[in-house]
Amino acid sequence: MSQFKSFLLVLFLCAFAPLCFSSRTKGGCLYPQYYDHSCPKAQEIVKSVVAKAVAREARMAASLLRLLFHDCFVQGCDASLLLDSSGSIVSEKRSNPNRNSARGFEVLDEIKSALEKECPNTVSCADLLAIAARDSTVLSGGPSWEVPLGRKDSRGASLSGSNNNIPAPNNTFQTILTKFKRQGLNVVDLVALSGSHTIGNSRCTSFRQRLYNQSGNGQPDYSLDQSYAAKLRTRCPRSGGDQNLFFLDFVSPTKFDNSYFKNILASKGLLNSDQVLLTKSEASMELVKKYAENNDIFFQQFVKSIIKMGNISPLTGSRGEIRKNCRKINS
Repeated sequence: MSQFKSFLLVLFLCAFAPLCFSSRTKGGCLYPQYYDHSCPKAQEIVKSVVAKAVAREARMAASLLRLLFHDCFVQGCDASLLLDSSGSIVSEKRSNPNRNSARGFEVLDEIKSALEKECPNTVSCADLLAIAARDSTVLSGGPSWEVPLGRKDSRGASLSGSNNNIPAPNNTFQTILTKFKRQGLNVVDLVALSGSHTIGNSRCTSFRQRLYNQSGNGQPDYSLDQSYAAKLRTRCPRSGGDQNLFFLDFVSPTKFDNSYFKNILASKGLLNSDQVLLTKSEASMELVKKYAENNDIFFQQFVKSIIKMGNISPLTGSRGEIRKNCRKINS
């Protein structure tokens, strides 16, 4: 009888959950209450570990948020990014977008270990990453949201998908938008999710061309404020210093707010992919202005867009697995 009641509860939640899926996900359904009975302390555990990690190093919030983005853009939100190379699996951590920059894996290991102690074989790595991204945003002063849950973990990774699907800092606006559209996201999602660059750092190697050789003619990018560019050149030389770190939002680098958009309006977006939101599309320019003017509107759209991103092709039901260790598939 209790099993029948549980079955009815799942049916009820799926029927009324705000985010149920089309045939693209083979009928799968994610909902925030997924672990309410099987692991009621799951979200509390994730939040506790993330809070300690961010207290140790504020930058970790941005690192964990970025991992969700880089995971979801490659064969869906399935924790494929967390897999190390092993056997036939070539890790996505080796791809150009992730090598020497993706970080925070040890924090996810700590979360997984705590979850396995509390409720073994229950909470997926894909879900704990989605929760950790939300908690990172909130701990940085950003908005909160209910995270739809019920994803399973992949049994493989895609190095080529990671190299090809994740937008690069020097991509054109159209290329970036095309990569978002491939994932079912639109220009509104692109601009709102770019707002996550309100926290975190970027390496010199990711924007050097803007300072010295934007178009291959030995000239800098003149859409970048030149006094700001001069400051950047002091620590980002023509050669060397590739790994030197710079705040993506120099005004409030550890606070999740709309300063990022204000910086873009002042021609002080750090990455080419930031500044082109203003200079290469009228639609995105209007959104940049809107979010710069109203932090609440930015927060509201960011929540909608990150929930939408978190719903990209999840493995649900009998597809995928719940890894015991996020770095390797179950044997």
